[in-house]
Amino acid sequence: METLIPVLFLVVLAIIVVARTAVVVPQQSAYVIERLGKYSRTLNAGFAILVPFVERIAYRHSLKENAIDIPEQICITRDNVQVHVDGVLYLKVLNAELASYGISDYLFAITQLAQTTLRSEVGKIELDRTFEERGHINLQVVSELDKASEPWGVKVLRYEIKNITPPVDVLSAMEKQMRAEREKRAVILTSEGERDAKINQAEGEKQQVIKQSEASQQQQINEAQGQAAAILAVATATAEGLRQVAESLRTEGGRDAMQLRIAEQWVEQFGQLAKTGNTFVVPANLADIGSVIALATGMLRRDEK
Repeated sequence: METLIPVLFLVVLAIIVVARTAVVVPQQSAYVIERLGKYSRTLNAGFAILVPFVERIAYRHSLKENAIDIPEQICITRDNVQVHVDGVLYLKVLNAELASYGISDYLFAITQLAQTTLRSEVGKIELDRTFEERGHINLQVVSELDKASEPWGVKVLRYEIKNITPPVDVLSAMEKQMRAEREKRAVILTSEGERDAKINQAEGEKQQVIKQSEASQQQQINEAQGQAAAILAVATATAEGLRQVAESLRTEGGRDAMQLRIAEQWVEQFGQLAKTGNTFVVPANLADIGSVIALATGMLRRDEK
């Protein structure tokens, strides 16, 4: 029994020593080892044995990308408007030794530096541009933080502004301004539409007047051409009739037929004169048919000569 107590003590001591010296480093992790209080080495993923009572794990770092919430803070824009801004920062430990000994708490330091840099960048622009310049602000914050965190073994990957909240009175003024802009654009669009409608209507009326004038001009041309054709046809028919009358007079019995036709027309026209009124004045020899026929025959003889 007395011999078992030392053996058990040695076994327990061996287990404690193995537990403190045998180290399994998880994937995407890095352990900083100190030997007698001084930096010795950095253990990456895998199994390692430490020197008992001499070496110890001083720092444990995750090499994964880490997201840090940047608390909301008050920033003053270039036009002296206070806005509440918060964001999120993405970073990654690249050098475990520098992250352990370069600074006491790199997370706190980067958070404070992000807030001060953000205040500085927001102060360079006016309120109306803060929303459209968010991408530029993010890039500037990342650039400044990356320069400052390089000696700490930390890489700042991205910074994103989550919210930009102006005061209530400023929000109300911005809403009124946006409403006024929308109403202005609506009035402009309405006036432009009415202007275009009037222009189109005037253009239509102009085209209608032109078409009507062209139609009237064409109608007059057609009527003139029709009248000219009618006059020409009448003249041609009259000339042809006179030619045929002249030819018939030269034939045998033509003169007798002419005298008979003249006598018939004289009687007919004289009868028409008698119907139109009770009183009319005629030449003295107009009642003598023979004289009328002789007058017409004399005229025809003059034409033949």
